[in-house]
Amino acid sequence: MPCGKVSKWIVLALWIVAIAVSFGPASKLTGAQENDAVSWLPGNAESTEVLKASAQFSSPDEIPAVLVYVRDSGITPADQRAVEAQVAQFGQLQDVDRPVIGPIPSEDKKALQVLVPINAGSGGWETIGERADDIRRIAAERPDGLSFHLTGPGGFAADSQEAFAGIDGKLLYSAAAVVIIILLLTYRSPVLWLLPLISAGVALFAAQAVVYLLATKADLTVNAQSAGILTVLVFGAGTDYALLLVARYREELRRHEDRHEAMAFALHRSGPAIIASGSTVVAGMLCLLLASMNSTRGLGPVAAVGIVVALLAMLTLLPALLVIFGRWVFWPLRPTYGSDDHTETSVWGRIGRRIAIRPRLTWIVTSLALGAASLGMLTLDANGLTNEESFTGTPDSVVGEKVVAEHFPAGAGNPLVVVSNADKAAEVRTAMESTVGIASVAEPRTAGDLAYLEGTMTDAVDTQAAKDTVDRVRAAVHAVDGADALAGGGAAILLDTQRASNHDNKVIIPTVLGVVLLILALLLRSLLAPVLLVATVVLSFGAALGLSALVFTHVLGFGGADPSLPLFVFVFLVALGIDYNIFLMTRVHEESKVYGTRRGALIGVAATGGVITSAGLVLAGTFAVLATMPVVAFAEIGIAVALGVLLDTIVVRSVLVTALTLDIGRHMWWPSKLAQKRDPKPGEELPEEEPEPSLAGG
Repeated sequence: MPCGKVSKWIVLALWIVAIAVSFGPASKLTGAQENDAVSWLPGNAESTEVLKASAQFSSPDEIPAVLVYVRDSGITPADQRAVEAQVAQFGQLQDVDRPVIGPIPSEDKKALQVLVPINAGSGGWETIGERADDIRRIAAERPDGLSFHLTGPGGFAADSQEAFAGIDGKLLYSAAAVVIIILLLTYRSPVLWLLPLISAGVALFAAQAVVYLLATKADLTVNAQSAGILTVLVFGAGTDYALLLVARYREELRRHEDRHEAMAFALHRSGPAIIASGSTVVAGMLCLLLASMNSTRGLGPVAAVGIVVALLAMLTLLPALLVIFGRWVFWPLRPTYGSDDHTETSVWGRIGRRIAIRPRLTWIVTSLALGAASLGMLTLDANGLTNEESFTGTPDSVVGEKVVAEHFPAGAGNPLVVVSNADKAAEVRTAMESTVGIASVAEPRTAGDLAYLEGTMTDAVDTQAAKDTVDRVRAAVHAVDGADALAGGGAAILLDTQRASNHDNKVIIPTVLGVVLLILALLLRSLLAPVLLVATVVLSFGAALGLSALVFTHVLGFGGADPSLPLFVFVFLVALGIDYNIFLMTRVHEESKVYGTRRGALIGVAATGGVITSAGLVLAGTFAVLATMPVVAFAEIGIAVALGVLLDTIVVRSVLVTALTLDIGRHMWWPSKLAQKRDPKPGEELPEEEPEPSLAGG
């Protein structure tokens, strides 16, 4: 349809209607996000069960804000009265449903602590941010010389909300700017770049509308993380598909006088590769549904929707726009009918011929270099980030946490929570109090047959010592016969998140590899080629993560990495990086039917090397936008994926895979019939034959 003289206008009209319908729902996506605690946590973890069970005592969405007032010379009576007056005002704030606790004096008499329980509800970060502003406004009216900090879970949530404020717009504009610059450099046309950009923008709005409808009608969990990645993914992957289509369309314009016919051939020959690439990404993202982390599991369908809509836009809207505008859109480098194709004399054509001189040495040296880079993974500390390490700057919540640790037990304000049967509450409390790492345990509260206990830890909740305390408390309270006790709270949530992420890595990574291997086997009708291609993907992932770990530690000074980092980097690099394998090898497969595998490999790298490099730069650039965020976990994902994509496009796909194909030759296609087609000897030309129709395009 996009190629027809009449139907191209129908396609354009349908997309205009689609964007008009999508605009409203897409604009509401931010409001449909669920950034409450449960939407991020492991669904079946003990800490999540505690959140649900403790709903009888307080809302599971309650997030305590810890307020600390400090005067180095000692708290004065005037300070005490002023803070007491402010506590009364805090208790009257919206979403503060339970009594405010405090002011609690420190042992050194230099600090006062106040705990404000904020019920974030479904608003999550948005609610916390608004109440934090109210608290700061009230606390501003305090005696001179009395310093104030907002910290604890509520303080960190408020700083996170501020870090993510307007993120959708920032990512959209930044990604668009990156795409514009790279498309201008690629096409060297003042007009052509507009068409892929418009198509990507339309795809993003349509994808956001679909995700919004799924979130409101089908209970799909969407949070700030998945919404932000959706923007980057649609722009990056969608532009990749656009680059491949435009490159093939430009080739066909030199062979066909009618641009409609040229586009028909371009879609016929590049469409299968684009569809296979998109299907691989969708399948890889849907593997995230196996995750135990709610935030990770929710990302899978969101990303899959984005890729499907991007595919539809790039295979319908973009071709229609290109045909409507005609050849002049390529000005000043218009591909006229019958003009020379300089593909084989291009930079990548020359590189391919250089690789062909010593292909075995090339792939061995390249593999060893990537393997050496992978050793950097040994330095990656993906056991979680402390609160201080979670931000690239030093927000007030981090400063406040240090102040609290100076004057109060480090775990004050973020207790370890235990729920148990009410008749065993006294025994459970005794077991908690006798556990190393617990400073004190409050009197249990009961509701029906359930008891609720809070214990203050001696260590800050985000430290390994606090996580060890959680394990010791769990062992102690689980041993109380008939108590059915469960331990949760801030430190327990961090511990369970770390363990769930490790579990997800072990389950999802092999699954993604299996799915990718199957798709490649079906696409290339070979067993050996998919195995080798997947091996190069794993090697690329290892090198990217290894180099990233060195950058994180020695260049940027990050204190560690989020436990989900290896999984996200793997899924994005394998699912997206395999695109470049498919772009290259489907073309090699197509040319091998006519010229033999070795000549086909040279034609393939010459024809696709430039577009793969451009696509890689677009995708790397869009993911690198995440590195501008003040949140370390996002910055690390952006840096690692961007670095991995560059390795994929410049080294792995175009050099390593080409060298392997040249060295192995026709056996690359084993056990298909193509493996029997001998390669010509130097100086010999095989008779040309029409390629058989296949998924690779023919």
